[in-house]
Parts: sequence; structure tokens; C-alpha cells
Amino acid sequence: MTSAQPYTHSVVNPATEEVVARVEYAGTAEADAAIERAARGGKSANIVFADCDLPAAAASAPYAAFDNAGQDCCARSRILVEQSAFDEFMALLEPAVRGVRVGDLLDESSQMGPLISAEQRASVARYVPDDAPVAFRGTAPSGSGFWFPPTVLAPAGRDSAAFREEIFGPVLTVVPFRGEDEAVRIANDTEYGLSGSIWTRDLGRGLRVARGVQAGNLSVNSHSSVRYSTPFGGFKQSGLGRELGPDALDAFTETKNVFISTSGNNS
Repeated sequence: MTSAQPYTHSVVNPATEEVVARVEYAGTAEADAAIERAARGGKSANIVFADCDLPAAAASAPYAAFDNAGQDCCARSRILVEQSAFDEFMALLEPAVRGVRVGDLLDESSQMGPLISAEQRASVARYVPDDAPVAFRGTAPSGSGFWFPPTVLAPAGRDSAAFREEIFGPVLTVVPFRGEDEAVRIANDTEYGLSGSIWTRDLGRGLRVARGVQAGNLSVNSHSSVRYSTPFGGFKQSGLGRELGPDALDAFTETKNVFISTSGNNS
């Protein structure tokens, strides 16, 4: 790679037509900087199985997506719900979303504040046009401020921009799935891979699904992403390297190779 322009197309193995997951390259400093800039946020999946504690999963889901008004790279903005529990989950999710208290965060009773700017509010609004499949919404102040109400789109089209792109605002998309394999396929059908959650009472299932989901930070029956003692970072387009935990030291380590010839032939 000799150009400073980021390479935006998939790299495909010409023999198998499979997308290559990793490419080693040698390039210019400008190209290095372009690749660093190409690393971006996330579109994390919150996978809800029918055997989980559904009330707990539904009650916690808004706060996993609407923290900082959704302006969070770890936001679990895609909820995947097992088909047999979909209707029950949605019935539990609605009061949880409507109950989010949106207001000035200087008021300790507020749970979600405004977006950062008018431009960001306009950007978020583009994902919720008049014909969007809005299942339900919360409320937000109507006065001054860049307010946007907590919004749930369901059932969201898997090819829709709202389901695939990082909105960076308080918009949740919900889709059903059937079985572990489909849940993992949907979760991985994204260019991102930063975080995510898995809700199930079956620890074996939780570990199997966690092994299959291509994300750097996963929680079972929780939405925790960042802990000082464990590594934090993403897969695919969700970042390079790791911070926090013992792995963070790698980013501050320069490895040097020194060869000493003892044969006398200097080769």
C-alpha cells in the first residue's frame, strides 16, 4: 500500500472467493495513518434467548443502548430476540423504554440527556423517517436543547441503515432469530465488532455464543464492557490493539531483534 487513501473494499481470496479476515502489509507512514483513522466504533448486539430472565433483560436493555443518549461506541443498539420470546420481550421492553427519564443531567433524576449538537440530532433523525417501523418511543423535553426521544424500531429490516449503521443516538433496532446459529450469524453480519451481550440461563450456551460472536468485549447476563483489569478493544472495523488490563502494555512495548553472529562468516 503506497497511497494515503484508506482502502475501503473487502479483500477477497481469488481461489475461494472468501473475504480475507486479516492482511499484513508494508506501506508508507501516510498509509499507516489512514488505516488508523479507518478504525471506528460499533454496532453491538444484545442477544436475548427465550430461557433467560426476560424481565431483567428487558429492563436493562434501554440503559445498554441509551447511555450518553446513545453516543457510546459500546451501545447495544441491535437487540436480537429468540422468536419464541419476541412478543413477550417487546411487551416488557415498552414500559422500560417509556420509563427512561430524559432531561437536563444536572437534575439527578434524569437518566438520559440531549445529543451533542443540532447536526447530530439531524443525523439521528435521518434514521427514523416518517415511514420507519417505530414500535414505541419514550419522551423528551420540547424546549431548547438537542433532544431526541428514546426510540425502538421493530421489526427492523436486517438490510436497513438503522440496523446496520452506527447511529450514535438513542435508537434501538429489534429483530427475531431462531436458534444459536442464526443469532451468531446476525450478530456477525456487520463491519463492527466492539462489544455485546448474551442473555441466557444456560452457561454452556452463553460460552458457545460468546465464542462465535466476533466482538472484543462480551458479557453474559450483563452489559459490562469496560473494566480496568481486563483488555478492551474491538474486532474488524472497531479498532486496533487493546487498552486496559495486562494486554495494554503491548501498545507501549517496542520489540527489538538483535542478531549476533558467532560463525565468523557474517551471514
